[in-house]
Formats: sequence, structure tokens, C-alpha cells
Amino acid sequence: MIIYIHGFGSSGQGGKANKFRNYFKSRNIPFIAPSLSYVPELAISTLEELIESYDEVRLIGSSLGGYYAIYLTEKYGLKTVLINPAMKSAKTLRRVINKQGLARNYYDESSFEWNKSHVKMLEKYEVAKPDTKHYLLMLQKGDDVLDYNEALEKLPDAKLVLEDGGSHSFDGVERYFEQIDDYLSI
Repeated sequence: MIIYIHGFGSSGQGGKANKFRNYFKSRNIPFIAPSLSYVPELAISTLEELIESYDEVRLIGSSLGGYYAIYLTEKYGLKTVLINPAMKSAKTLRRVINKQGLARNYYDESSFEWNKSHVKMLEKYEVAKPDTKHYLLMLQKGDDVLDYNEALEKLPDAKLVLEDGGSHSFDGVERYFEQIDDYLSI
């Protein structure tokens, strides 16, 4: 089973999730992209239950989903693809806290509360030294949300796709579907 873990404010029905869903469905490869709670402890709990429910789980994590994927990969020894992953989520998402305490949900343009307790929860899932043998790291230097160098520093020996330009969404990710499929199948 391949589990896709979406980023902050996204859903299992986001653009990348749907592209992956269609690709893996066309290959008859079991795939799910759950819409996770914005509350970190609830998201991790859901993912742990899913991982423990299937045999041979592999992960694809994007942005905050990459941060979660690193924690889960180290806990369960999984094979994982990281797409423009967040490496310092607590620091990065502390910036989202605003005067109203609201963050944007990209699925339906609604808002949800994001506060200091959520940031504190993220700190529990920080992995100091991931075992780089588990990862295919995919980065675009044009990521306007996260510094790709943080991922290179944290996972210096991971298999790597590094492109100039691009965006936080990883423009043209579908160009790598076969490579991702091959990596996860090994």
C-alpha cells in the first residue's frame, strides 16, 4: 500500500494527490491519500493506524506530509519519497499563527484554527538524524515556501532529484511517476 501524506492546509483530494491516485490506479497499485486532521497528533495517529493495517506500506510525503513521513519512516522502517519536505515544521508553521489564529484550507477555502499548541505538537515528531537509506528526496530550488537546502542538510545521502526553478508544489511531478514507482517497488 502506498500512502500519500498531504501538506499543511491541503487534503487527500489535492492536485498532487489526485495525480498520484490516477497514476497508481492505472497500474493497479494499492494507493490511498487520506484527508488528515490539521491537528498534528490526530494526523499522526491516523497515519499510524493506517500503516499498522496494511502489509508492505510505502510513503509519499509532500511538505508537512514529508515531515510526518520522516517520523513514520524512522518508526516503522519504511521506504519513502519526500517532495519538497518541511524539515523544521514547528519553526515554519509558527509563522502561520496570526492575530485571528486562522489558517487557510486549500480544499474549500475555509479557515481552521492554528495555534501554539499545534506547533508544540509538531516538535514531538522531529527526527534529529534520519537514516537516509530510506528516502528518495525530490526538491525544486524555486520552492517559495521552504528552503530546499534544509532538506539537503538533513538528508545528505538520500537518493536525490534536484531541479532549478519550480515551486513548492513541485511543478511537473508527473514526469517522475515511473521513477517514484520504481523506487518504491524495490
